[in-house]
Amino acid sequence: MKYILRKVLIFIVTLWVAMTINFILPRMMPGNPAEALIARSKGRISAQALQSLEIAFGVNVHQNIFVQYFEYLGRTLTGNFGISITYYPSTVMYEIEIHMPWTLALIGITTVLAFAFGTILGISTAWKRESLASTISLPVSIFFNSVPYFWLALLFQYLLAFILGWFPISGAFSATGPQGIALIGSILYHAILPASTIFVTALGGWVLTMRNNMISVLSEDFVTFAYAGGLPDSVIEYNYAARNAILPNFTGFAMAIGFVVSGALLVEMVFSYPGIGYLLYQSVVNLDYPLMQALFFFITVTVLVANFIADMTYVFVDPRVRV
Repeated sequence: MKYILRKVLIFIVTLWVAMTINFILPRMMPGNPAEALIARSKGRISAQALQSLEIAFGVNVHQNIFVQYFEYLGRTLTGNFGISITYYPSTVMYEIEIHMPWTLALIGITTVLAFAFGTILGISTAWKRESLASTISLPVSIFFNSVPYFWLALLFQYLLAFILGWFPISGAFSATGPQGIALIGSILYHAILPASTIFVTALGGWVLTMRNNMISVLSEDFVTFAYAGGLPDSVIEYNYAARNAILPNFTGFAMAIGFVVSGALLVEMVFSYPGIGYLLYQSVVNLDYPLMQALFFFITVTVLVANFIADMTYVFVDPRVRV
């Protein structure tokens, strides 16, 4: 119970600090969203409406900063994030609801697959370190883990989409407006390149991490005793070595799942994929404080929740935590 209560307290304090920073940072930037909206309107919105817009967007410069802060906390905790500047007059929640499924489907599924395949390959290459597959996989994994994913995205886009024409260059589905099964096929077809970019770059990291963990665990005394006891190799590999080696990966996987909500910002920009990462970029470019704050809040909460779940999982999978 002490362990759980400590984690809950850390979660609450971290969330409050993150929300406070989320409030302060946009207000340190030059200009404000109301002025940006008036500038974009090219005179169609009068300057007299400036104060009303500032109130609507929660950046009333004539209001006490502490009043703004507590109003911001109240709106955030009730899910009222206001109106988006970029997509005015749409609400922030409406835009997030539109873009979130694209990111969850693309980044979420790809992250889980990369972790699963990377963990299995890491176990295999560490167990059979002298094999040809293990020898080849190590430099390949190091290479792809070191390559910037946006550079690989540009390379895939240029070679496979622009030069060879095998895949669409950008977008999430065909502009011709397919329906039914054709729409699903179009979505999957457009997702191949961005998904492949994220999968390949993430896979190398999981392989290396799991391989290093396995090699470290295989040198432990309890593995030597398992060999001496005559246990089958498969039991030692998975029940003894892999089961302990995978524990540090839980935290890394929780972080990766948490950052799924933020999307692969640069990959979504390269492929003009309508996910949360692309939405975040638009909010920064357009000084869209309400949208920016909402996205940062969701990213923070997701990462904190994912790590909290990982910490709670340790209670059941690692008896040492309960000591």
